[in-house]
Amino acid sequence: MGRHGTIAGRKSAQDAKRSAMFTKYTRQIIVAAKNGGDPEFNFTLRAAIDKAKSIGMPGSNIERAIKKGTGELEGESYEELTFEGYGPSGVAVIVEALTDNKNRTASFVRSTFDKNGGNLGTPGCVSYMFSRKGVILVEKTDDIDEDELMMAALDAGAEDMKSDDDSFEILCDAPELSAVTDGVKAAGYEVVQSEVEFVASIDATVADEDVKSLRKLIDTLEDNDDVQKVAFNCDLPEEE
Repeated sequence: MGRHGTIAGRKSAQDAKRSAMFTKYTRQIIVAAKNGGDPEFNFTLRAAIDKAKSIGMPGSNIERAIKKGTGELEGESYEELTFEGYGPSGVAVIVEALTDNKNRTASFVRSTFDKNGGNLGTPGCVSYMFSRKGVILVEKTDDIDEDELMMAALDAGAEDMKSDDDSFEILCDAPELSAVTDGVKAAGYEVVQSEVEFVASIDATVADEDVKSLRKLIDTLEDNDDVQKVAFNCDLPEEE
């Protein structure tokens, strides 16, 4: 394949991924807006809108999704579903979905586990290995002092902060997410993500021979339009 074909193929893949994220965030906005269409008084909606804006979703799309959620426009009805199961090496996996067809989503999730060395379990089979936490991400930049950010986060009510290659991850109790997020922003830091997630409290070890199949399981789940989040209790090595 020539250079033009390679670039075109890469752009097509990027466009498809962006379109998939549009679908996911649109659903999040619709569901969040059911509890009120004003983001000033609905933190979950505000967080969903911020994520949508971060990937370039047009304002008209966001406004239309809000109106579908509030009932001003006719729209789809989405159900929130949570699935629990085990991946290769016994890794605990939790899948959160928003769907307009429960049977379709359940069938997809089950078959994806089965095809990739895992098995779908019953409610509660792995959730005890996780806690629901508020997770706030601040992008790493040269002008951010880690200790100062930590102090600002703790002052705002955070429990802990972790650092990786490109961001700082601030953790707090789920009910405190809005207050901590606002506190971090008020201290002058740009928040790139703020949401409640399942955070693992018990870690698993992945056998070398299971890394590829576990990665495929996670990727296949995350690529599905119905799936919003996938949590798992291991450090998955970067693909080489």
